[in-house]
Amino acid sequence: MSVVGTSSANALARKARPLLNQDTAAAYLFLAPFLVGLVLIVAGPMLTSLYLSFTNYTAAGTPSWVGLDNYIRALTADARFWRAARVTGLYVVISVPLVVAFALMLALLLNRGVKGLSIYRAIFYVPSLIGGSVAIALLWRRIFGADGIVNSGLELIGIQWTASWIGTPSTALITLIVLHAWQFGSAMIIFLAGLRQIPANLYEAASIDGANRVQKFFFVTLPMLGPLVLFNTVMNTIGSFQAFNSAYIMSNGSGGPADSTLFYTLYLYQQGFVNFNFGYASALGWMLIVAIATSVALLVLSTRRFIHYGEDA
Repeated sequence: MSVVGTSSANALARKARPLLNQDTAAAYLFLAPFLVGLVLIVAGPMLTSLYLSFTNYTAAGTPSWVGLDNYIRALTADARFWRAARVTGLYVVISVPLVVAFALMLALLLNRGVKGLSIYRAIFYVPSLIGGSVAIALLWRRIFGADGIVNSGLELIGIQWTASWIGTPSTALITLIVLHAWQFGSAMIIFLAGLRQIPANLYEAASIDGANRVQKFFFVTLPMLGPLVLFNTVMNTIGSFQAFNSAYIMSNGSGGPADSTLFYTLYLYQQGFVNFNFGYASALGWMLIVAIATSVALLVLSTRRFIHYGEDA
């Protein structure tokens, strides 16, 4: 009996093997467009730019190997590199907390049983869809211009401010931060979904213990939303490091006035596609990747003791 059973099993295995091969071939066939795109559009250009970052390469010549010279030049001999890094750092440090805090505040308000919730969600989400467009950046120039809406509003309350917010070095970056903070819709939707998942019995238990609204927020709501706070912070941090459109449109690609809106990506663009220093621009790009990866790693590691997930409860 055992011999017959073994023979039957082997026969079934031989019949099944071609079917498995067909499934594997079909799987690779459906994966082929993604794999080709990954190699040609993502991995290939990334490896090429990594090589170019160690070369002196302009549009008029061929790449010549210079080792770490591009990286050393950026860190030791390029004042505009450090100005771009400073502007970008300020932008990230100020705008990201504003977006996360504003999104959480709006989510808390909408979670209190507001009528027409779906309409409000759509309205508040719209800025996230159109905030990075050229049209909005041009509109922002009009709003914060010398004769824009902001100055007109200040004049109504007795404050005379005739200068352009965008054309003044001390205030130009503020306008870009406000534009980014206005795009809170995506984070708000995520927070709102998280608030709907918090068990009501946690709030009931806190009420029995005599907790007020503020205490419930800090000891129930915020800990339960911890993973979402981290997620929104990380995603906004990555996006802020890569901000480009708003600064390019408002400064006409110069990063002015006085380099006050010279984002790192804008400086990278100037080096690569204005000055055609492709080798140096590639080095700047890889330094940006390292900066983003380091910032995200520090965020995750620094919040590990404060973020609690479901399995840790």
